[in-house]
Amino acid sequence: MADDEVILLDYWVSVFGMRVRIALAEKEIKYESREEDLLGNKSDLLLKMNPIYKKIPVLIHNGKPVCESLIIVQYIDEIWNDRSPLLPSDPYQRAQARFWADFVDKKVAPRGVLWGKGEEQEAAKNELLETFKILEGELGDKPYFGGETFGFVDISLVTFSCWFHAFEMFGKFSMKAEFPKITEWAKRCKQRESVAKSLQDPQKVDEFVVEYRKWLGVE
Repeated sequence: MADDEVILLDYWVSVFGMRVRIALAEKEIKYESREEDLLGNKSDLLLKMNPIYKKIPVLIHNGKPVCESLIIVQYIDEIWNDRSPLLPSDPYQRAQARFWADFVDKKVAPRGVLWGKGEEQEAAKNELLETFKILEGELGDKPYFGGETFGFVDISLVTFSCWFHAFEMFGKFSMKAEFPKITEWAKRCKQRESVAKSLQDPQKVDEFVVEYRKWLGVE
């Protein structure tokens, strides 16, 4: 598949786009990244390739689009299956990985913490803390969510780690104090080149959140 054309429609600060970047890096796939302007006009290519949701990320493989980050990561794992797997080969473990990645997708919802205020923000904060409490328990003393090997669930969650400081800043809590195992796990993940080069600088994320809050009129 050396001649494959791979294009990623992305947005620099998107946790969902970062998932795809990590998966492509893990598989050592060369691709062209095209930055979308999500706060302005969406490109004709994005609207054509994802006409239903009109959202990034979209992986375009030889002209065919694949949408939704977790679906894209699974697609990458299946297409380039001659390289290190991202999901377990055992059917039960594979199902468990999909369950927890789906849990992350549905429950790690920081919007209310970052963009809300008052009671709405407090309720969102409590829900986020409860979600991380569950994930802390699931991780336990394992180095990665799947055990000894970095994989699908780790990819689904680690992209939020560059947003952790923003969560703390606006939620007024400490990730390290509340969730020491998740904090150490994130540091461990960032030692991988695929993760380190795919995540954004937390300071830039903070600046984006501040500007976006102004754009929303929250400040």
